[in-house]
Amino acid sequence: MKPCMTNLRQMIQPMLNFQGISAGSNMVDVPFFRPKDKVVFVMGATGTGKSRLAIDLATRFPAEIVNSDKIQVYKGLDIVTNKITPEESLGVPHHLLGTVENTHEDFTVEDFQREALKTVKSIVERDRVPIIAGGSNSYIEALVNNCVDFRLRYNCCFLWVDVDRPVLNSFVSDRVDKMVEMGLVDEVRRIFDPSSSDYSAGIRRAIGVPELDEFLRAEVRNYPAEVTEKLLETAIKKIKENNCLLACRQYQKIKRLYKQWKWSMHRVDATDVFLRRGEEAEEAWENMVARPSALAVDRFLNYSDDHLLDGADILLPEISAVPPLPVAVAAISR
Repeated sequence: MKPCMTNLRQMIQPMLNFQGISAGSNMVDVPFFRPKDKVVFVMGATGTGKSRLAIDLATRFPAEIVNSDKIQVYKGLDIVTNKITPEESLGVPHHLLGTVENTHEDFTVEDFQREALKTVKSIVERDRVPIIAGGSNSYIEALVNNCVDFRLRYNCCFLWVDVDRPVLNSFVSDRVDKMVEMGLVDEVRRIFDPSSSDYSAGIRRAIGVPELDEFLRAEVRNYPAEVTEKLLETAIKKIKENNCLLACRQYQKIKRLYKQWKWSMHRVDATDVFLRRGEEAEEAWENMVARPSALAVDRFLNYSDDHLLDGADILLPEISAVPPLPVAVAAISR
């Protein structure tokens, strides 16, 4: 190494270490005093309204959405994975949503870091705001904490959409019933492989797929109708339970991340929205979720890099012990 490069590395290494970043053997190509671009994250447990809020924000700011759900990245199973529909997207561009063709292999944390960073750069280069939204907090944590390039280039604002657990559990259960009505069982039936009982990788990890295995095997073997009906009822009950367990695990993960990111994380309580119906629910969403979130984002986008955006004071309820998670739930919540 040339002496000037050695001296340069000696000069910048303490500053990188101060940020918790090691220069290592590969220098990240970022101008040292370049103002950081800004990225908004919308976080929350399954069913809390992350996708809706992300779209609301993207209609109020020049923004595009990057999916950070490790199951929704795959092509197919749109009902099972609860992907946003074209109508619901309101014309807002979505990235990494239903784009992975290889549904049999895991889309790893490293895959997400690479693709998300590339996508975020592209959005910023078009003078738009990246909004990263999804329930896979391990993806978000890896991007924010472990991706050197991301840390050097971007400042972050985190919005946490929260709903009281009993209220959310009721909603999640009702949502499963609606998904069944929309054709969830038929979707899983179309990808069912009676020669394999491996649900440990790819899109087959999605809650709703392994739970239906026994029912679908009974169908293939022409079991009596009363037997298959009972197995289907049991499977749907298990899907609801596993979704509620997933929501609880996601809540715990966000609570842990809040301790690291509290200076830039805003908790938005959407519980009252879920307790209302019709126009009252819409009004509550606007007043309690959409508008406060938009104000936080507006403030964040208009802050200079030499300021920190203070998070709102957050009172976090105690979390009771959670029973061990089924393998399928644990796999998609890592």
